[in-house]
Amino acid sequence: MQRFLSYENTILAVVMMVSFINPFTSSALTTALPGIGTAYGATDAQLSWVIELFLISSTVTIMPISKIADRIGKRHVFLFGVSLFCVSSLAVYFVTSLYGLFLLRILQGLGSASIFATSMAIVSLVTPPERRGRAMGFTIAAVYCGLSFGPVLGGFFSYYLGWKTIFYFIAIICAVAWLIALYSMKKEEWIVNSHGSLDLFGSLLYALAMIAIMVGLSEVTSLFYAKYLLAAGFILFLVFLYGEWHQKSPVLPVRIFADNRVFSCSSLAAMLNYCATFGISFLLSIYLQRITGLNARDTGLVLLLQPVLMALLSPVTGALSDRINPAVLASSGMILITFGLSCLAINVSLSSFWLIALALVIIGIGFALFTAPNNNAIMGSVAPKYYGAASSVVSTVRLIGQVLSVAIITLILSQSGAAAASDWLAHHIQQAFIVFTILCAIGIVPSAARSK
Repeated sequence: MQRFLSYENTILAVVMMVSFINPFTSSALTTALPGIGTAYGATDAQLSWVIELFLISSTVTIMPISKIADRIGKRHVFLFGVSLFCVSSLAVYFVTSLYGLFLLRILQGLGSASIFATSMAIVSLVTPPERRGRAMGFTIAAVYCGLSFGPVLGGFFSYYLGWKTIFYFIAIICAVAWLIALYSMKKEEWIVNSHGSLDLFGSLLYALAMIAIMVGLSEVTSLFYAKYLLAAGFILFLVFLYGEWHQKSPVLPVRIFADNRVFSCSSLAAMLNYCATFGISFLLSIYLQRITGLNARDTGLVLLLQPVLMALLSPVTGALSDRINPAVLASSGMILITFGLSCLAINVSLSSFWLIALALVIIGIGFALFTAPNNNAIMGSVAPKYYGAASSVVSTVRLIGQVLSVAIITLILSQSGAAAASDWLAHHIQQAFIVFTILCAIGIVPSAARSK
């Protein structure tokens, strides 16, 4: 009992709680978007920004926040992030317009960035290396629990109590996590460099580049200047990388990518993995409801197969990565996910419910094999002073992969035209799955290369 309530496990429990709320918020809100649209008279295009603004806010702030955490202490930044997420969730009570909700989502993105820029680093610092994979596995399981319960609880709250209760539920979890963290995180602040500079110019350049890239990708099919914005974003990002290479105290230690093959290959594999898989639920939701005629309830039950398996198996695969080379486990996971995606692409022509179920089981097992071991490989490949940067890189590549996944789907599905007949829709959904299969297959290469 004493070991169960140990300092290490208490910190892990807190991190699991906050790891649950981020994916839960996003997945629960997808079921609440129609209700939000009705409440504020918003169009589908406007509602997409409820999700998009959160992603942008998290992505552009997570690297600078990681640098701040190294200077003032990870404990302070972690507690700030949890409290901001809690307060911004409660503030939805006062929201009377869509733009007010946009503001809260930006604040939640900032809170999320503060949490994920520090949480994985804190877990790595308080957990011995021989148990780090196990801790990563439980953290990933919490993420997948959030993905699993989000649509179910989000739909329940929206239907019976109103969509704002989703935010109140999130606020309760944040408040409990904050109180436990405040009580338990008293041993140290985890300050890496109290006298280091914050690299304000690099942070600003990074933020501008990421905003331009993400907005450009998201609106490339609807805004004529989006492609120019995208090009400008890539140019700014290259300038940012050049400046960080020569910066004494960079916001992103880019030299670690050149000097550390395990870190760079693991990060690239993670980005390709999220890019190839983030859109699976969205595509299958459209396919099952519009092509096969399944209702929303049954579609949700089918889609639960994947995250439930991921949540159940991640602690096991995380613990395995403490004893087996994480690169072997992660690469095996990428191979399984690639096979599962190819099954989904084939199924569009065959229309077999059982093939979809089999593909989701394979992808769920593959995800469990990949994510926790891959995160363990990333955190185990750097010195403790780089834990903050590594933690923020893991979250950043995840967010970038998710945005790229959405952009790919938008580009492909926009070709079907306004009519979107079922045969044309099925054809373009199949195209998207083929693209994702190729991306995941490419991701096998850096995943396997790091073990050489």
